[in-house]
Amino acid sequence: MRVIFMGTPDFSVGTLEALIEAGHEVCLAVTQPDKPKGRGKEMQFPPVKEAALSHGIPVFQPVKVREAACVKELAGYKADVIVVVAFGQILPKAILELTPYGCVNVHASLLPKYRGAAPIQWAIIDGEDVTGVTTMQMDEGLDTGDMLLKTEVPVTAEETGESLHDKLSKAGAALCMDTLKALEEGTIVPQKQGETPTHYASMLNKKMGNIDWNASAEAIERLIRGLNSWPSAYTHWENKVVKIWSAKVSKEQTKAQPGTVTDVTKDSFSVQTGDGTLIVQELQIPGKKRMQTDAFLRGYHLEEGTLFHS
Repeated sequence: MRVIFMGTPDFSVGTLEALIEAGHEVCLAVTQPDKPKGRGKEMQFPPVKEAALSHGIPVFQPVKVREAACVKELAGYKADVIVVVAFGQILPKAILELTPYGCVNVHASLLPKYRGAAPIQWAIIDGEDVTGVTTMQMDEGLDTGDMLLKTEVPVTAEETGESLHDKLSKAGAALCMDTLKALEEGTIVPQKQGETPTHYASMLNKKMGNIDWNASAEAIERLIRGLNSWPSAYTHWENKVVKIWSAKVSKEQTKAQPGTVTDVTKDSFSVQTGDGTLIVQELQIPGKKRMQTDAFLRGYHLEEGTLFHS
């Protein structure tokens, strides 16, 4: 097929590479504008732009995809289908109806569950045992189009937002290839989504990572994994922001106030939560690299009774 690809972050790159490897003619890559990054605020290419240029694919970066000039630009490529993976803008009807096969989206959840911008992380935070990827025929709603194909991916007890991101990116790339093949062969029967059984998977922000120690140890541990590696879960200690990267749950319950350090050993410490205690395994303080708890305790004094707070 002759394909226009629309995507922006790392998650999208796997599908772009799969399209090229499968022999599809990717005639254009549409991605978000370059953005300043880091302390020097140097302009940085989106990952999809870097990947497209490495394959000699033309790149188009509209500020607003809804503008008539953008629609005209895309129409000029006379593509068979537009593949959309985490592009980052809502597409107008004029683009949705631009090609014979319309716009096929790769979404990182088992729709209608977890419509929205951050389905990967919310699946972990909410304690799902299985998630997956859905391809859908896009309509004007937010992740509401007819479903084409699905594939399931188990969520392990150690899963992080980063590890699940990589698994779903790979699964999504393979599913997209199957979807395009089935569309060409006319073997897909699109399915309506119906009502979603989950909340909207809203965009992540740094405030989400502020640990509420009144929550259960299990909920906090899932939050830590879900927000690893961005935006990360954190708490406050001695006017420092302490990022917590890994922890495990203990059913042990004390009478201490939630957020209180209840036990300190040579290589670990435990914090009381609203239900159970959390054994912190890996953390990070400002200006330092991530470290295992035993390394932290060798360099910093932490006593039982110390209070972490939001």
